[in-house]
Amino acid sequence: MCTKFSKSGATVLLLGLFALVLLARPPHSYPTETYSFGVVPQYDQRHLFRIWKPLLDLLQERAGLSFKLATTKRIPEFEKDYEQGCYDFIYLNPYHLLKASESQGYFPIICDRTDLHGILVVRKDSPIEDVKELNGKVVAFPSPNALGASLLMRADLLRIYHLRFSPVYVNSHDSVYLHVVKGLADAGGGVQKTLQEQEEPVQDSLRILYTTRGIPSHPIAVHPRVPKSATDKLISAFVELQATKKGQELLSKIPMNHPVPTSMDAYSIMKDWGLEPFWVEK
Repeated sequence: MCTKFSKSGATVLLLGLFALVLLARPPHSYPTETYSFGVVPQYDQRHLFRIWKPLLDLLQERAGLSFKLATTKRIPEFEKDYEQGCYDFIYLNPYHLLKASESQGYFPIICDRTDLHGILVVRKDSPIEDVKELNGKVVAFPSPNALGASLLMRADLLRIYHLRFSPVYVNSHDSVYLHVVKGLADAGGGVQKTLQEQEEPVQDSLRILYTTRGIPSHPIAVHPRVPKSATDKLISAFVELQATKKGQELLSKIPMNHPVPTSMDAYSIMKDWGLEPFWVEK
C-alpha cells in the first residue's frame, strides 16, 4: 500500500459523493487529471512543503496540469512507495532512480545541470582535520541509501580510507547537521545543496571535511503511465521558470538553479560504481 494514499472509509465515502457531483456537471467543467508528485524527504515535511508547494502551484499555472504533493517522513517509506509506483512524477536521488527504473520503469526528464557532491561535515571547532581521524568515531547519515550523503560516502570511507566507524541513521539531512552541531555525532554525511539550505547558525557551526566525486544531480522522473503530452508540458514549464524572477527564487530553494532536460544515459554510469553492496534492502 502506498504510504501517502491510504484512506479511511470516511474519506472513500466522501470521494464517492464528490464523484457523483462531478458526474452531474457538464463535460466542459470537469477538473483536469491530478498527478501525484513525490519528493524524497531530504528535509522534514514542513520544510519540504515550504519549498515544493509554491513551486508546484506555479508549475500548475504554466503547464496547465494539476499536481498533488506527496511526501513521507522517512526515506525508507519513500523507497517503498516508488517501488510500488505510487508517484506519477518524482524528485529523487540518482541511485534511487536506478532502482525505480528497474522496478517501475521511471525515467528522468529534468535535472540541475550542476553535479551533486556528497560532503562530510564536522563541527567548526572539532579537532578532527583529516578523514582518517574518524576511525572509531560516530558518523551520522540521513539513511543508508541516500546517495551522496550516505551510499557513496560510506563506500569511500570503507574502500578508500578503510575506516571503522559507528553509523547513525537519523532520517533527514537536517537531522544530520543538527546531530553534528549538538555533538551527538563526530561527523555527518550530507550534500552541498542541503547544507546551503540550513539556517545560518547551523551553517556557521560546520565545516566540510571531505567531498566525494561528482554525481549527476537529483532528477525529476516520470512513471511510464503518464502521457507524453503531460511530461512535455512539465519539462517546458521547468525550463521556462528560470527565465523569471519568481521562478528563479523558487527553483533556488530545491535547489535546482539551472534545470535542463536529461535522460537515463546520464545516470547509467553509476551502475559501474560498485555501490550495490552498500545498498540496504528494506
